[in-house]
Amino acid sequence: MDNLFKPQHLRDFMTEIFLSFDLPHEDSLLATDVLAYSDEHGIDSHGVARLKTYYDLLKAGKINPKPKMRVVREKTSVSTVDGDNGLGLVIGPKCMEMAMDKAGKHGSGWVAVRNTNHYGAAGYYPIMALPKNMIGLSMTNSSKGVAPFNGKEKMLGTNPIAMAFPTEKEPPVVVDFASSTVAYGKVEIAKRKGEKVPLGWCIDKEGRATTVPDAMMEGGALLPLGGTKEGSGHKGFCLATMVDVLTAVLSGANWGPFATPFAIHVAPPERKVGKGIGHFFGAWDIDGFIEVDEFKRNMDDWIKTMRATPPLPGAEKVMIPGDPERLAYAKRIKNGIPLNGEVIKSLEIISRETGIPLPEHTLSSGDG
Repeated sequence: MDNLFKPQHLRDFMTEIFLSFDLPHEDSLLATDVLAYSDEHGIDSHGVARLKTYYDLLKAGKINPKPKMRVVREKTSVSTVDGDNGLGLVIGPKCMEMAMDKAGKHGSGWVAVRNTNHYGAAGYYPIMALPKNMIGLSMTNSSKGVAPFNGKEKMLGTNPIAMAFPTEKEPPVVVDFASSTVAYGKVEIAKRKGEKVPLGWCIDKEGRATTVPDAMMEGGALLPLGGTKEGSGHKGFCLATMVDVLTAVLSGANWGPFATPFAIHVAPPERKVGKGIGHFFGAWDIDGFIEVDEFKRNMDDWIKTMRATPPLPGAEKVMIPGDPERLAYAKRIKNGIPLNGEVIKSLEIISRETGIPLPEHTLSSGDG
């Protein structure tokens, strides 16, 4: 059973933690908003469960609390930004704003980012473009955890891709997925709960399929989306390749197996091929393609058509990308954020060390 916490109470706690490291107030609120987005939308692998790692990295001086971002290269609608080893939760939103500004001037905007770290849930960023009648995109690479197709050694990150499309009356379409079979955090959640994972998610250090989280985490690897040859795992490998190149090779960040680990206890690779990890942000001004209102109406029609598809036997209904997160949001804003005991323990450590009180949980729930 998980304990439920009021969303605003968790937000206040996270903000105070970031402020304790002398992050500017605006940056502390921004970092909190990115993490809270995950918890409030049911993405438990990328929210407050990650706070302890950010805390440890800041405490060890491995993240710059007051970075001076700079554009290192630029041509009209494209640019590369150096994040000065700043918190990815802060650098990410600011670079997405830059991409949208470029899109407003030139029809599209593209920003590659190096020298930063984990930026939370990829889906947070393209949603920023929706109020501006733009289509948004974000990608990030991450430390190695995924084997390339037909390989048994970790060489790539989970390398997620996210896009968001505005609508008129229907909720927006929000696409957010890892290029691996599953996000690494999902395996961590199974480990915390003492559960096994589905066959096809990962392999052990010998390259054999496994359902045991520890077997993957101790020398094994996640598989690319699709997994095996029969599942067309080469397609997931192609997606991961695309993300790695756009986020890291293009920006001058560390790519593939050389990406900087997020976990503080993991030794960095001996070889460096760039600075930090990389992100990539994009925005398209819809008005440059089609009348905005027409596009939104067409999106509504697309959504209604997809939802009207007869469901599979035993399935409830067809959902569009973004529906599960919206359902989770409605439930969690009303009832609270469910936190696992292991996550609560990590927050209690932070609370003891900083003197910042952890908010009290309200109820127990099986949600989570």
